[in-house]
Amino acid sequence: MDALKLMALDEEDLAVISAHVQDAVFKLEGIAYRPSNGHFTLVLNRFVWEKALRSAKTFERRRAAITFKRVRAVRSLNLDRQDTEAVHVLLAIRFDKAGEGPDGTVELLLAGGATIALDVECIELQLAETGGAWETSSRPRHDEA
Repeated sequence: MDALKLMALDEEDLAVISAHVQDAVFKLEGIAYRPSNGHFTLVLNRFVWEKALRSAKTFERRRAAITFKRVRAVRSLNLDRQDTEAVHVLLAIRFDKAGEGPDGTVELLLAGGATIALDVECIELQLAETGGAWETSSRPRHDEA
């Protein structure tokens, strides 16, 4: 298994990482924010879409972490932070630029209408698989609008 390692410094890079973590699952215990150094980390189990597109017979999930740097603040919307056993599904990551500069808000869009918003100085994040891969029998499905 080749461990995936990606870095994003702009919106185009962010779109690539968003595609790689679509349908990743995590619990709240996988979230860590350290205001002192401006790092927000999310540990998740990502669905390996690149393998699923090549084979319709076997699917895989891999343990990974996304670390966002230069984070000024974190907030959530429609996320029950008391329910520590809930499994959340990450649908996409998008960026809303604040103005002319590189700062803005990175939004982690979750199934069920929840959002985690990170106010950032600029886009700077890394996605790295941390080991652990396992086969899964189910492939995420999305309702077509």
